[in-house]
Amino acid sequence: MAALVLFGGGGDLAMRMLLPSLYFLEQERLLPDGLKIVGVARSAESREEYVAKVREACEARTGADWSPEDFARLEPRLDYLALDATSADSLKQLRERLGDDDALTFFLAVSPSLYGGIVKALKGAGLATDQARIVLEKPVGRDLKTFLEIDDAVAHAFREDQVFRIDHYLGKETVQNLIALRFGNTVFEPLWNSQNIDHVQITIGETVGVGDRWPYYDEYGALRDMLQNHMLQLLCLVAMEPPSDLDPESVRNEKVKVLKSLRPITQEEVERVTVRGQYVAGLSEGQPAKGYDEERGEDSDTETFVAIRADIDNWRWAGTPFFMRTGKRLPEKRTEIVIQFKPLPHSIFDYEDGEPAANKMIIELQPEEDISLTVMNKKAGLDGRMQLQPIKMSLSWGFRGKGDTAPRRRIAYERLLLDALKGDSTLFVRRDEAEQAWKWVDEVSDAWADGGIKPQEYVAGSWGPPLADTLLARTGRTWNTSE
Repeated sequence: MAALVLFGGGGDLAMRMLLPSLYFLEQERLLPDGLKIVGVARSAESREEYVAKVREACEARTGADWSPEDFARLEPRLDYLALDATSADSLKQLRERLGDDDALTFFLAVSPSLYGGIVKALKGAGLATDQARIVLEKPVGRDLKTFLEIDDAVAHAFREDQVFRIDHYLGKETVQNLIALRFGNTVFEPLWNSQNIDHVQITIGETVGVGDRWPYYDEYGALRDMLQNHMLQLLCLVAMEPPSDLDPESVRNEKVKVLKSLRPITQEEVERVTVRGQYVAGLSEGQPAKGYDEERGEDSDTETFVAIRADIDNWRWAGTPFFMRTGKRLPEKRTEIVIQFKPLPHSIFDYEDGEPAANKMIIELQPEEDISLTVMNKKAGLDGRMQLQPIKMSLSWGFRGKGDTAPRRRIAYERLLLDALKGDSTLFVRRDEAEQAWKWVDEVSDAWADGGIKPQEYVAGSWGPPLADTLLARTGRTWNTSE
């Protein structure tokens, strides 16, 4: 029999994301037969109290998709234990509760500072078996040194093929559809290179501030919190070479090659290709918003915004820059990848605004998920001129035919939890991937420190410091605006 153990089973991530995801998987009859789900935390509460909290969390998260009948099927799977997960003696209670279950999956929805203690205790309690798997929530470490310290501790208890480092962005349907779009269609892959693509933009914008999360955020900042994992993973999926097949190792081998091809950012050029920012008081979504230092209670050099030009030094992408930006207190909650194709070398058409717009593909991850392609089309009319206008075509799986409705938007963790239970590591981060990402990010961080680069102020509700626009403007480009 199989069991999924959620360390931090009563915490925010478990209640807001993981348990509702398990509810949806139960609703679709996708959970393995006989799977037990055990929440582990320090809080002293009964199983009945825990199940009531899970029910409340699932009902709040699922909204119109809530079904008491579906939860009634999930409920018998649920169990709860209050114990110290860093103590091998304490974890022996978990061993006894699991009985003969040997297909164990441990999800560490706790602070990474506890990872080392928990895996040591799992090994001491005899739970780190050859069949077990462990899922690590990001961030694993705050730099390469601390990542290796944590990962080495994990490696003492689990083999690499047992470790699943999660990045929930990779569980989004549209991100997976990008792989299908690139490698399942002959019309796109021949164009997917520096000969045809002018540049790529990756934006992750958040309207919220840091608020009471500043103790965590002050340690990581936007560079480590978002760019090191989410943004670099998206960059890899856009830039990687076609894998030989969809075997997990084949896909991850190609992602590692991209990370190894990233041009190092040195102190001499860090000011030219990066922008650090920190929000100050302004208006966010029509409401007054405090600055980061006000929320924190004292001055800080932590960046809440970062924009970077990344160059990939290989044959496919030489000369095509990748621009990434992410930040708090921006005007929109928006996550998108923009593939900007090169303009026509020569236009034979009349066009009211100068030259026809270049083709553009936009992969939207939030607030909605969609893939669209902008192409030029003739304007209707009998005036004798051939005039063009841009037409935006949706390539989304949510628009498959007349009368079809888009499927329910999944929680990204649904796919990742299911894959972890199956042992499919395709959408998880391998150790050498994480090492290469940390190495590149550490070079940026060190260049900032050596060059004395401080965060530039930007008003809450704006798109970051003015220098973020300059980053593109000096190359004759501009950031994509929402339409």
